[in-house]
Amino acid sequence: MFIQTEATPNPATLKFLPGRDVLTGEPRDFRSPEAAAASPLATGLFAISGVTGVFLGSDFISVTKDDTNWAHIKPAILGVIMDHFLSGKPVIAETGAAQVDFDEIEEFYEDDDKEMVEVIKELLATRVRPAVAMDGGDIIFKGFKEGTVFLHMQGACSGCPSSTATLKSGIENLLRHFVPGVESVQQV
Repeated sequence: MFIQTEATPNPATLKFLPGRDVLTGEPRDFRSPEAAAASPLATGLFAISGVTGVFLGSDFISVTKDDTNWAHIKPAILGVIMDHFLSGKPVIAETGAAQVDFDEIEEFYEDDDKEMVEVIKELLATRVRPAVAMDGGDIIFKGFKEGTVFLHMQGACSGCPSSTATLKSGIENLLRHFVPGVESVQQV
């Protein structure tokens, strides 16, 4: 098994591409070993000293580290990923603990804004999420209120030094251009 790695805009996060499907359905973002209990793969990665976050995408795994040097932990990460896929274990265990985090928080917006919110979600799904996934992350719509779109950044995008620029220069400009009524974008 050959696992490719890619740098992300976040120097604390690397993207690992195992050359096979990782997760079907919505991506999963784990920010602690306790949150990772539902995933044998994420649990194995958190067992490596220095790992502070694991993001599972459709065909990639993004791993975030503390100030530990990549040269010291990258071989161990590659080993855990390879061992996991060779073992045949599921990425998410059927009986594992449920993920409780920002994904569980209900979206908020006024009923009058429903059409606008649908356009915003469509733009995020078709124009923004694919680009953000290429960098090892994801972006989730959380709400809309008084002209402000609230988004949650995950994976490599969470804590990335360039995430503010991505939100303001990229996403905010895109949404303001296509959706009259959008004035700003804010990270939650």
